[in-house]
Amino acid sequence: MNIALSTTLTDTDFDKAIDRTRKALSEQRFGVLTEIDMQATLKAKLGEDIERYVILGACNPGLAHRAVGVMKQIGLLLPCNVVVRENTASAGSVIVEAMNPAIMIEVAGEPELGAVAAEATTKLQAAIAALGGSGSDPA
Repeated sequence: MNIALSTTLTDTDFDKAIDRTRKALSEQRFGVLTEIDMQATLKAKLGEDIERYVILGACNPGLAHRAVGVMKQIGLLLPCNVVVRENTASAGSVIVEAMNPAIMIEVAGEPELGAVAAEATTKLQAAIAALGGSGSDPA
């Protein structure tokens, strides 16, 4: 199983990629609850340099409510992380990756999460597809 739904953008800069990702998530009813700038954090805390790398904590409230209704501990795997990062293998491109919701079923071992994970996958795939790019992974 792939851990991510992803695409590579070559037609945008990093900041625009984040904006486009937020918009695509919003269109699928995901709000961004958290934003972690890994580049800045690792520089400040460890003095380490990495490429631009941002983690967006995305949540679709309806799906989250349904998942928690099935299994209270599922909150440990929420929100759905979406990573926007510079592609170090190809200058000028940005990779956008969303956590594959099927991981919830694998990790939790709770088959009743299947319907929620399937709907979350459909919505995250739609958000990733809306970005365009290449190498989109349908999971």
